[in-house]
Amino acid sequence: MKLGLVDITILVIYFVSQIAIGLYVGRKNKSTDQYFLAGKSFSGVIIGISFIGSIISSSTFMAFPADAFKTAWLRFVPHLAFPVVTLLAAWFLVPFFRRGTITSAYQYLALRYGPSISTYAAVVFILMQLLRTSMIAYLLSLLVDEMTGWGFTLSLLLIVGATALYTVKGGLKAVIWTDVIQAFILLLGGIVCILFVFVHAPGGLGGFFSDAAAHHKFSFYDMDGSGQLVPTKWVAGFSDKSVLMLFLIGCISFLNLQFDQSTVQRWCSARTAADARRSMYVLGVGCVPVWGLFQFLGVCMFVFFLHHPDEVSRGVLSGLYKAERILPHFIMTHLSGGLAGLVIAGAFAAGMSTLSACINVSSMVAVNDIYTKYINQSAPDGTRLFLGKALSLAISALMIAGALIIYNMHMLTLTDFMLTAGVVFTIGIPSVFLAGMLTRRVDAAAVWPGVIIGMLFTAWILLGNSGRLPASLTLTMPSYYVSIFGNLLALGIALALSLFLKPRPRDLTNLTVWDQSGKPLE
Repeated sequence: MKLGLVDITILVIYFVSQIAIGLYVGRKNKSTDQYFLAGKSFSGVIIGISFIGSIISSSTFMAFPADAFKTAWLRFVPHLAFPVVTLLAAWFLVPFFRRGTITSAYQYLALRYGPSISTYAAVVFILMQLLRTSMIAYLLSLLVDEMTGWGFTLSLLLIVGATALYTVKGGLKAVIWTDVIQAFILLLGGIVCILFVFVHAPGGLGGFFSDAAAHHKFSFYDMDGSGQLVPTKWVAGFSDKSVLMLFLIGCISFLNLQFDQSTVQRWCSARTAADARRSMYVLGVGCVPVWGLFQFLGVCMFVFFLHHPDEVSRGVLSGLYKAERILPHFIMTHLSGGLAGLVIAGAFAAGMSTLSACINVSSMVAVNDIYTKYINQSAPDGTRLFLGKALSLAISALMIAGALIIYNMHMLTLTDFMLTAGVVFTIGIPSVFLAGMLTRRVDAAAVWPGVIIGMLFTAWILLGNSGRLPASLTLTMPSYYVSIFGNLLALGIALALSLFLKPRPRDLTNLTVWDQSGKPLE
C-alpha cells in the first residue's frame, strides 16, 4: 500500500511543526544555562509529561509490540518496578540535586569522589546514550523504509537529520516542548491501532480475548529453543529466568536511570524542588500504563494476523524476519484513510522525542563534565555553547553509525537485546551513587576495586555464556542477572574496603544522607 494524500499531509504537518518549535524557542539560547537547562523555567507537570515522551521511545512503539507478538509479557516484568523506583527518587534523590549548585549527576560524583569516578560515569553515560539512540534510530528507519521503499540508510539519514535540526538549534527547551507534544501523538497512534483490531476481531471482544488467552499471550511465558512458548518460573535458580529476578533487574535498571544525567538535567530545569518531585509523580503514574498499552498492541496484532495470516506475519513468528518488522507491516497493509499517517506520526514522535533528549544531554555531559573540567577550565560561555551544538551534530552522526551496526545484527527481539546490553554498560554505576549517598567512609580508593571486580565478573559470565571458556570455568547465568550480582558485588567490595582504607578529608555537606545542611530545597 502507498500512502495517500491525507497521510502525507499529516506527516508533513508533524515534521514542520516540530522543526518550527525548535527554531522558535532556539532564538533565546544565548547561554549554556538556557541551552542545557532551559533557564530552570518549567513546571513539574510539563517536565513529567516530557519525561514520558522521552522515556517511551520507538523501542516502546515498535519493540514492545514486536516482543509481545512473538512471545508474551515476560520482558514487560522489569517495567513493573518503575513506579517504586520513581517514588524513591522523588523523595530520596531530588534533594541531592536541588540543594546548592549541582546541575549534573557527574558533578555530584566529582564532589563526592574526585575526578576519576566522575569521568568514568560520564563516559559510560555517553556510551549508553549512543547505544539507546542507535536502537531508536534503527527502529524508526525500518518504519520509514517499509513505508516508502527508500531503503534503510536513506530513511535513517532523514530521521536523524530532522531531529538534529530542531535539537541543535532549540536546546533543552525545544526538547521538552516537542516531547510533550510527541507524548500525546504516540499515545494516540497506539490507541488507533488497538481500536482497529477490536473493530475487525472475529467474534468481537470476547473472541479476541479468548484467542489471545488460548495462545498464552497474557502470560509470563517465554520462547524455548524450539520456538514454542513455555511457562516461566516465578522463582528459580540463577541458571534460569524467573519473574522475580526480572522484577529485581527492573529495579536495578530503573535505579540506574534515576542516576544518569538525562534525569538529573530535567530535575534541575524545574522551577522548584516541588516541581521536580511533581514531575516524578507524573512519570511514575503515566509510564507503566503507556508501556502496557503498547505491549497489549502486540497481542492485538497477533490475534489479528491469526485470522489474517500473510507471508510477513508467518515469517516473523518463524524467525525468518525480524520481529520489529511486524508493526510497520501492519500499518502499511491494513490502515488507510489518514489512519496510517496518524500512526506513523506517532511512531516518529516516539523515537524523535528520545533522540532529541539524548542528543542534548550527551552534549551537555561532554561539555560540562569532560571538556570544561579537563581540557579548558577557563573556556568562556560562548565557546562552550558553540561546542555543545557542534557535539550535538557529532553525536547525531555516531547514532547513524550505531543504527547501521544494529541493522546487520541478529537477535531474538530488540527488547531482549536492549535488556542484555543495558546490563553490560551500567555495571557499577548504581553502586557508586549508593555508596556515596549512604556512607561517609567510602572513597574513590574503595570504589574503584569494586567497580573493576564487578566488570570482571560481568566479563566472566558473558564469556561463559558465549562458550568461550572451558566448562570447568563457566558459571551458567542468564545475562540479565549480571546487573544484580555485578552491582551488589561492586557495592559489597567498596563497603568492605572502606573499613580498612581511611577516606581523604573533604566537605561532605549535602553529599550524603548523614550530612544534609538543612538548607531549603531550591
